Amino acid sequence: MNAGRKPVHHAVYDTLADWETGHATAYLARAGYEIRTVGPSTDPVTSIGGLRILPDLALDDVRPEDSSLLILPGGDLWDTGDDLAPFARKAREFLDAGVPVAAICGATAGLAREGLLDDREHTSAVSFYLAATGYQGGKRYVDADAVTDGGLITAGPTEPVAFAREIFRLLGVYEGEVLDAWYRLFHDSDPEAYAVLEQAGGQ
Repeated sequence: MNAGRKPVHHAVYDTLADWETGHATAYLARAGYEIRTVGPSTDPVTSIGGLRILPDLALDDVRPEDSSLLILPGGDLWDTGDDLAPFARKAREFLDAGVPVAAICGATAGLAREGLLDDREHTSAVSFYLAATGYQGGKRYVDADAVTDGGLITAGPTEPVAFAREIFRLLGVYEGEVLDAWYRLFHDSDPEAYAVLEQAGGQ
């Protein structure tokens, strides 16, 4: 791992949507970032796909100053109660400290309930999904695959590749032609993109 880079923290909790963040974490790790998993506690959690994960850290032990990014995946628990509200509050702590947050799928609703989308451009699955939270940010909703506003990235559940693209752009992992080629390869299966990445060492 690159000693000069702070870890990326990846939230994990029961019902997490394990397909939504794999592109991001795989290529962040390839770029030298340590990926540290963060649970409600250090007890094991189980993803929606049945993967059992032992968190590296409990949420209370994570500090923005020790992190490059907080990733919040979707999960059924975002919409079935307040179990994951502490993760949204931690996102506020990160953003207030100037450390980026990336939220996808149900996590966007959690951020909406926390008030973090009221004054930032954002996206999600569909606008009425967020509207059901009662948040005040409807006018800032953008119908796009993924949106970055300052230090906050949002995306819907069908856009894990665009979600990763925005993370790479924000952290400077890939840029310009290489970033575009990475997206075209994994989103569009564009064979010409592979050659660009291979030449740049980004594959």
